[in-house]
Amino acid sequence: MTKVNFMQGNMACVEGAITAGCKFFGGYPITPSTEIAEGMAKRLPKIGGFYSQMEDEIASIASIIGASWAGTKSMTATSGPGMSLMLENIGYAYMTETPCVLVNVQRGGPSTGQPTAAAQGDMMQVRWGSHGDYEPIALCPSSVQEMYDFTILAFNYAEKYRIPVFVMADEILGHMREKVVLHDDIEILNREKPEEKPYPFDKEVPPMPTFGEGYNIHVTGLTHGENGYPDVSAETHDKLVRRICNKILENKDDIVLYEGKYLESETMFICYGTPSRTVKHTVESLREQGQDVGYIRLKTVFPFPDKLIAGLKASKIIVPEMNLGQISGEVMKYAKCEVVGCGKIGGELHRPEDLKELI
Repeated sequence: MTKVNFMQGNMACVEGAITAGCKFFGGYPITPSTEIAEGMAKRLPKIGGFYSQMEDEIASIASIIGASWAGTKSMTATSGPGMSLMLENIGYAYMTETPCVLVNVQRGGPSTGQPTAAAQGDMMQVRWGSHGDYEPIALCPSSVQEMYDFTILAFNYAEKYRIPVFVMADEILGHMREKVVLHDDIEILNREKPEEKPYPFDKEVPPMPTFGEGYNIHVTGLTHGENGYPDVSAETHDKLVRRICNKILENKDDIVLYEGKYLESETMFICYGTPSRTVKHTVESLREQGQDVGYIRLKTVFPFPDKLIAGLKASKIIVPEMNLGQISGEVMKYAKCEVVGCGKIGGELHRPEDLKELI
């Protein structure tokens, strides 16, 4: 039965995780994501799940990787400093193709920065933070409803593509309260179980065995062959890593989501996350004044929608974001026109007048 509730963004994330079938949360409290850990601590034991507060974020990401290999949908939640600590094991999750969900409620940085203020400063960290070649999936909600919906979607992507998936929120969204429709008719995906080789090179997304179910497998962050055992030859490494990257790149049409309006406009805004709320208001206000303006809101920021950006006919693109230009740099790579960054830091959201000055 569909339920309507009025809740905080972080709690909507909790409800989304439960709906998706999450049964394990391993985390460490960090502002402004702590309510997610608190909510999961209350909810999971009631449905036969497990909550584990770890000693730090390094242990947190290790625990959800282990839980996933034990056959359980798992997640963690953190913010910038915690994300920094998780990066080595995030790379391990990519190499071992471990499905799990990481929610980052972003705050001002670098370092300890502004623990209670909003930011979008971790966007390129999620893209390039770990070493080596890999292709991430990162979703950016802009409403409390999307904190619920995108958490479910993140679990579905994780299971479908055997990959860690990120929900990149921010402090404003995490602590905002809005109406949320809790659906009970959403498709929930679950991983396939293997019948033969655990890492076949000829299968885009290999099925995933589960510890304790009688399947003999070796799990390693080393370059490995089709049997899962280390093989660091150039040929094997090339086949393995290209497959890990291509299973995302070749399915961008399935993964990339966006919302757009007035796409043929002379001036376009490219936005994501909470600043999108200001952009939508500003665009409608400017159009009432006769301005030829439109917007695209990126629901999926990674993989980046390069073809979408390259196909725009605008003569000017404006990119408002709560950092000093992380995604505007990506837009510049593909846009065929002038790109103007509108970075804002300090914890405050863009105001309409900030954006109108750039038209």
